[in-house]
Amino acid sequence: MKHFGSCHCGKVAFDVEGDIQEVTDCNCSLCRRRGGLLWFGPREALTLKTPESDLSTYTFNKHHIQHRFCATCGVAVFGEADHPKTGTKMLAVNVRCLPDVELKTLKVNEFDGASL
Repeated sequence: MKHFGSCHCGKVAFDVEGDIQEVTDCNCSLCRRRGGLLWFGPREALTLKTPESDLSTYTFNKHHIQHRFCATCGVAVFGEADHPKTGTKMLAVNVRCLPDVELKTLKVNEFDGASL
């Protein structure tokens, strides 16, 4: 299924293809503060509809994950990284940025990123 996503101001817009039924709620120092719910999939599932120059990137800790957010409104829309075991390009979409996804229907899996 294809979902449309965007930041708050709309400067960053994208489509993501996938069956979104489960998400991850991480408690690492970043996720805990921004409150996103993450759906993981292959990087090729996302098509950016706006220029990449409208995105800003933040990395921390081991700098493996590129946390992408809107340079204008600051909303964190997705993250990108290589899978640590396979090297496959991966994606973590903040499903709170997908207006057609009904959040209360999703299975939420807690992840203890604070202990890593």
